[in-house]
Amino acid sequence: MMTFNLGRRALIAAAVAAVGFTSSVQAGGHQVVDSIHFLIPGGPGGGWDGTARGTGEALTAAGLVGSASYENMSGGGGGKAIGFLIENAESNQGTLMVNSTPIVIRSLTGVFPQSFRDLTLVAGTIGDYAAMVVNKDSPVNSMADLIAAYDVDPSGTAIGGGSVPGGMDHLVAAMTMEAAGKDALNVKYIPYDAGGKAMAALLSGEIAALSTGFSEAVDLANAGEVKIIGVTSDERVGAAADAMTMKEQGIDMSFVNWRGFFGAPGLSAEKTAAYQDAIAKMYETDDWEAVRARNGWVNIHNPGDDFKAFLEDQEKVIGDLMKKLGFL
Repeated sequence: MMTFNLGRRALIAAAVAAVGFTSSVQAGGHQVVDSIHFLIPGGPGGGWDGTARGTGEALTAAGLVGSASYENMSGGGGGKAIGFLIENAESNQGTLMVNSTPIVIRSLTGVFPQSFRDLTLVAGTIGDYAAMVVNKDSPVNSMADLIAAYDVDPSGTAIGGGSVPGGMDHLVAAMTMEAAGKDALNVKYIPYDAGGKAMAALLSGEIAALSTGFSEAVDLANAGEVKIIGVTSDERVGAAADAMTMKEQGIDMSFVNWRGFFGAPGLSAEKTAAYQDAIAKMYETDDWEAVRARNGWVNIHNPGDDFKAFLEDQEKVIGDLMKKLGFL
């Protein structure tokens, strides 16, 4: 069974997000933290950048944080920012670094020597599930159809993705097929370095299906280009309520590309608690709901120890799969 246990609180949060709930009670006005400096391990315009800036926007607009500043520090697959945070821990007590699933993958593969254990875990905040999509004109309408096609012609039923072999899209495809009773090693995965190239491959029939992020899948489906045949959430997600989960189709797996925040090692318990309090209150504000809805994020709130348990679980599942695939 390949499941990342999100925990009861996270499932409730995700369910709340799925029905578009927003509280009319504002936490605004009660400042919890004077200022936060957000460290972003990648360049402007990426997922980490959007998450940090969107979170800072909501926290300051709601009055929970007095001011927010931002610093982009690309390099080493995120390793440069992690190293900077660790090496300058004393002067970074007012800094929160954003990160996501790649911190787990890249520490396992040795892209950088550190792991999430070297940082102070503040909270997981949002997520983007993964999805399997096919060309809108494909005869495949479900995961059962895709698996039937794979059984007839494994090498002719390639799955594409926007990440390198061993990256997230590949791991999700392998995890899905493994949970469906197939050998992940036999799954033909073709990587593409841009979404447009992957879509062209899907339209031309070079690949039978595309493994991608749920929010991207929804955009493609809304544009009439693809059909979503499976989502890696535990429950259906409001943005595409007609798209079936993998679990509904008898494939016992779930996956979420989380994003969250880390402090420097040795961050005081008082400061950590203040950050966690500000983030928890943020979910109750209309300011956050506006940012969340605009970006198509799902609320997945995992503070402190819940975050640690979630990361350890993800590390084990991804590590076991990467060993099988020969990447570790």
